[in-house]
Amino acid sequence: MSSPLRVTHLHGDRITVTEERGGVELIAYVYRPEAAWEAPKPYVHPLRTLADNVVSDYRPNDHRWHKGLQMTASHLSGQNLWGGNTYVHGQGYQPLPELVGSMAHLGFDEVAAEAGRAVITERLSWRHHDGTHWADELRRIELHDVEHGVGHAEPAAGAGDTASGADPGVEHAGPDAAPAGAGGSWTLTWSSAVTNRRSEPLRFGSPTTHGREAAGYTGLFWRGPRAFRGGRITGPDGEGPGLMGTQAPWLAYSGEHDGADGHATLIFRHAPENDHSGAGGTHPAHWFVRNEPFAAVAPSFAFHEELELAPGDTLARRYRITVADGAWDRDRITEYLAEHPW
Repeated sequence: MSSPLRVTHLHGDRITVTEERGGVELIAYVYRPEAAWEAPKPYVHPLRTLADNVVSDYRPNDHRWHKGLQMTASHLSGQNLWGGNTYVHGQGYQPLPELVGSMAHLGFDEVAAEAGRAVITERLSWRHHDGTHWADELRRIELHDVEHGVGHAEPAAGAGDTASGADPGVEHAGPDAAPAGAGGSWTLTWSSAVTNRRSEPLRFGSPTTHGREAAGYTGLFWRGPRAFRGGRITGPDGEGPGLMGTQAPWLAYSGEHDGADGHATLIFRHAPENDHSGAGGTHPAHWFVRNEPFAAVAPSFAFHEELELAPGDTLARRYRITVADGAWDRDRITEYLAEHPW
């Protein structure tokens, strides 16, 4: 049974969701406007485990527009709703502020918590740099399956190689390992439905569709904390940064904390209706993932080829992100996913 949750709304600024049993603020959903150069849009940060460890980053010095977990559009019909410099083929990243748009908060249709589930439903306007309305988005964020005490031992201090890929199947229970029952896991479901309100198609792309190799980032994007650099990347059939640009129903990232002993694992999943492989005719998705020079994951819907959205049509995608204490290996991940189907 999911632990009870509490929602607090600081109007005009943010919504927080707190797990009541331990008093841990699991997320802050921030929707106040921020710097125009950073393509202002709502985001989730901090993102915390049940053991109260932060697993997201905010405005790191290498990319000030990276903010926790957020919906983005790095290339959208000539506009940049990602933030910062814009990739131009043959010229690299260029400061083109006239191309930087925004995703503006319009209002909330629901903000509630009941029976171990919290819901935030929001309306947004995707806008050109000059303020012209290009698209409507209906966004729904749900927190659920808050489960304490998964009972899996945490690797001991000094076992950091587990996070980077060495001997990933071994669990170590040293003197500073997390006790059985500490921490746990919880899940965030993110749904976005974007409707084109222009009289011409919207074209979603990425730096890769514009000529840069292995840089197909766009869509939902997570930036991990600096400590997670060099973390372990795990998929259903492989491991490591070589999973960049591949397809799979899920992908996980494990990293070791600074400050607190132990690790955390985030599992990113496609909903079945996303048709991530494209087998059912949907535009295919591919994973953008890095563990150097920073931790990042995005289930990009326009990695290799542009996605065209006709006037009046809606692009709908749904994802789950499970946040777990501990360095979970593939067996533990697949066991969890089987126990928590869509």
